[in-house]
Amino acid sequence: MTEYSGSGDSQRSLELLWGLRQRPTRGPKARLSITELTKVAVAIADAEGLAAVSMRRVADDLAVSPMSLYTYVPGKAELFDLMLDAVQGETARTDVEGGWRDRLEQVARENAALLHRHPWLLQIGGSRPSLGPGMTAKYDHELRTIDGIGLTDVEMDSILTLVLGYVASAVRGAVDAAQAVRQTGLTDEQWWEKHGPLLAKIADPVRFPVATRVGTAAGQAHNTAYDPGHAFEFGLARVLDGIEAFVESRA
Repeated sequence: MTEYSGSGDSQRSLELLWGLRQRPTRGPKARLSITELTKVAVAIADAEGLAAVSMRRVADDLAVSPMSLYTYVPGKAELFDLMLDAVQGETARTDVEGGWRDRLEQVARENAALLHRHPWLLQIGGSRPSLGPGMTAKYDHELRTIDGIGLTDVEMDSILTLVLGYVASAVRGAVDAAQAVRQTGLTDEQWWEKHGPLLAKIADPVRFPVATRVGTAAGQAHNTAYDPGHAFEFGLARVLDGIEAFVESRA
């Protein structure tokens, strides 16, 4: 199931993200804060997945009534916006020594680590992001890694989109592989040991010579049909190679 950022009341989300709406001065004192509420929702998603997050579940974990949460957040869509922006602030803002390629590689690795910590981020479509302070600061920091190297502003945005898109795709493969292990109770090695004899019988090197040769070589090299770590490193290097060639052509 895919959720989408910015699918609720976008104006209200922005007000909550940037602290633009003041709570009434009259009435009972607020027991919770937006930060506390968001932190609990993120913890639920980390432990049980995005589908487990609901206003009722968050209320239960906070030991308050579900209706009381609506005085803070209009609904689940706006809560997702808060969660998404909150975790964006986790990526490191370290200054990496070296050139733009080293800095951009660090951005890729920081984003990969973020997605591994919060795999539910892969279930939120961000084509209409609610640009809160966390997301805006992250975007600004990441753009600075390639600022001043001869690219136009649009090219800078496109390159960052390319890198982050690659990272999301690669991490999704790694997350899927890990989930397969948990759901089946078998490691990749155990799965191949179980099904290998049958696959060896139906594999036809005459009919599929290239697939048989390459598949065997890859399996022997990685001890499995798919190695998420190798796939990430190989792909990231090739993406950076392509960007480097583009930057040199612009010079």
